[in-house]
Amino acid sequence: MRKIIYISLLCFFAALQLNAEDGSRLWLRFQPGEKGELPFYTGLNGNSSSIAVQEFQQAWEELSGKPLSATSNLSNNTLLIGTAKHSDIRRLNISKELEELGPEGYIIRTVLRGKNHITVVASSEEKGLLYGVFHLLRLIQTKQSLNSLDIREKPLYDLRLLNHWDNLNGTIERGYAGYSIWKWEELPETVSPRYSEYARANASIGINGTVLNNVNASPDILKSDYLKKVKVIADIMRPYGIKVYLSVNFSSPKILGGLSDSDPLNPEVQKWWQNKIVELYDLIPDFGGFLVKANSEGQPGPQDYGRTHAEGANMLADALKPYSGIVMWRAFVYNPSEEDRAKQAYNEFVPLDGTFRDNVIVQVKNGPVDFQPREPFSPLFGAMKKTAIMPELQITQEYLGFSNHLVYLGTQWKEFFQSDTYSKGEGSTVAKTTDGSLFDHTITAIAGVANIGEDTNWTGHHFAQANWFAFGRLAWNHTLSSEEIADEWIKMTFTQNDEFLVPVKKMMLDSWQTAVDYMMPLGLHHIFAWGHHYGPEPWCDIPGARADWLPKYYHNASIDGIGFDRTTGGSNAVSQYYSPLDETFNNIESCPEDLLLWFHHISWDHTMKNGNNLWDEMCFRYDRGVQKVRDFQKIWDRTEGNIDRERFEHVQSRLKIQSRDAVWWKDACLLYFQTYSKKPIPYNIERPVHELEDLKNIKLNLKHHN
Repeated sequence: MRKIIYISLLCFFAALQLNAEDGSRLWLRFQPGEKGELPFYTGLNGNSSSIAVQEFQQAWEELSGKPLSATSNLSNNTLLIGTAKHSDIRRLNISKELEELGPEGYIIRTVLRGKNHITVVASSEEKGLLYGVFHLLRLIQTKQSLNSLDIREKPLYDLRLLNHWDNLNGTIERGYAGYSIWKWEELPETVSPRYSEYARANASIGINGTVLNNVNASPDILKSDYLKKVKVIADIMRPYGIKVYLSVNFSSPKILGGLSDSDPLNPEVQKWWQNKIVELYDLIPDFGGFLVKANSEGQPGPQDYGRTHAEGANMLADALKPYSGIVMWRAFVYNPSEEDRAKQAYNEFVPLDGTFRDNVIVQVKNGPVDFQPREPFSPLFGAMKKTAIMPELQITQEYLGFSNHLVYLGTQWKEFFQSDTYSKGEGSTVAKTTDGSLFDHTITAIAGVANIGEDTNWTGHHFAQANWFAFGRLAWNHTLSSEEIADEWIKMTFTQNDEFLVPVKKMMLDSWQTAVDYMMPLGLHHIFAWGHHYGPEPWCDIPGARADWLPKYYHNASIDGIGFDRTTGGSNAVSQYYSPLDETFNNIESCPEDLLLWFHHISWDHTMKNGNNLWDEMCFRYDRGVQKVRDFQKIWDRTEGNIDRERFEHVQSRLKIQSRDAVWWKDACLLYFQTYSKKPIPYNIERPVHELEDLKNIKLNLKHHN
């Protein structure tokens, strides 16, 4: 009897181990029996050498346990996958429709041929076909109805890129999932299997470009031996419709070429870049172009030689033009100045509007400072009507708890996209100013700073995968809601079970506002610990440091109140926004309370819309953030048994860290600001559990491979 029990237990634990998951498959989990009834396909008609057909066959075999039989007959319930060149696609008379959708657009349609119902996935080119197949697979994974399909899609942005802040030594600036997946020391001889897995994951959500290296670029990436390594990666990305781009150091001609300078108007400098670009395109004929960070945070640039950003960008653009390459020139620029840092990018770039080449696109962070938990949108959106502008979003959680905190960013990004710039009247949303709807530019683009590393689950936190997924889905179609994206991701990544889906989706949708509450509510910003940005340090004061690198520059706490005065009576940053936004932000009564301390320095006794004074409201919001994270813990613990134990325990452990960190944030900020407000913390909220002096002594030593 004991032997039977022992064997049964072994079988039980073996089954548990088989069901354990490490997150490596991301949302591309094609689980047999978990996704409900499979569509009844009688056969697959398509070119077996097509990567789109191969992807469907691979997924189908995982779902059903057997391949879908190839067929040349369009019998009932045949799945037809093909480009406009496919003879059976041509017979459907949809060639013009496919042409209108462009090379990345696709059709998924139920077609009646005689009495036979055929499911068609068609595109004018292979990359569109691949996107269409992944769309069909997403419908299958999420148990959508496959009857009477009639889907026509094409991306709203031409270029949808990940920006890797990966260094050549394998470390990642602001990376929280281990070292870089790019193994430069092993290339070109040894090729990691993760490269193709990465390409496949990106293609599944419509990402079509990747910048391989850090914007704080080493010139070495342009050395011939490194370009041969880049070629290997580009060759792997190409079948998945992904182009490779590089961040370049503006001083490369001087450093690598031995020239006397890197002045963009120097003919020798221009010739150096032209020769390097010839070398690049000889190796990688479809190379995408350059990303440039110049004259920002000590990086070299054209201003070192008295030239403008436009002159620097145009020099590179002219060299890339014959190859259809582009320049993405970052607008994240600020220098030591008496001027409000939030105004500097606008002041430098708006006067240059209309002077950039048509293959230059200015890359602008979503907010005017630096990826803060909540910022107003950058006033550059809508202000530069004659210059292509692309948003830069941060997928990696530099300012949102790294890979320790569960913060779903779909809600943040939707707020950004939907913000009205009023640049061409009401309805001129940020999305419309950048996707070609309002301004006619040669290219449209969007970038996300990647959160990908060599960790088995790719992103360090299982829920951080959702932000990679959400970025891709919104880059393809920014009209999608954050809720439907979360719904898709949960179903594809975890389970269809409503006992899990409903509460976990609500947790995700609440998580961004929760993080804002326990970190920096009401428009507070940049009060992070020095250097690594993990945890609070509103008291930070580093001798010799620039003022705009320190929290006090932003919160301006005093006995009189708190907040940064950006009104007409202060830095006048409000004037960079179109009417009526400038008046709305300028008026303390009409300014959105979520941005109040961004635009106003306010008395601790200021009465909020709900009747609380500012101090009490700040306390309530910090406490609300703490209590919500504790609710997240309860929600997650109740899901036990709905998913595999490995991922359940990983997230459970991270939520414990997030809960402790939320209390740390609340206590540090309230105890510090209380030294100015001189008011009691409301007695009906949780009391601080730390002493202020103890919190001031916390010094984390966080190394950035990371």
